[in-house]
Amino acid sequence: MNAAIQEKNVYEDFDPRQDTLFFKVGTHGLISFHGRNYNIKKRMSADERSRLITDAATFFRVSSDCYVNVRNISVIGEHHIFFGDTSKRLSCSQRKQQMIRQLLDR
Repeated sequence: MNAAIQEKNVYEDFDPRQDTLFFKVGTHGLISFHGRNYNIKKRMSADERSRLITDAATFFRVSSDCYVNVRNISVIGEHHIFFGDTSKRLSCSQRKQQMIRQLLDR
């Protein structure tokens, strides 16, 4: 099979900024990344975690431990954010939804 046709293996070639719908920060540097049809838990150094969290062009903090990839948001509903063509959704306050809308309008 042609390599260009093969689907990317996210477990081997994982890129949080491209492949993640949202992630949750856990204890001891463990981060749980949620994608289209997978969840990956990965340990990151404090520096790596800090770079990821402060990437305001890509990720937006919706709760104390949860960050959404604004590039992958498809619909902002009444109380939820929906991602791409998946059925994955995340609860989000009206205030945070408005802040995300402002980011997307730029």
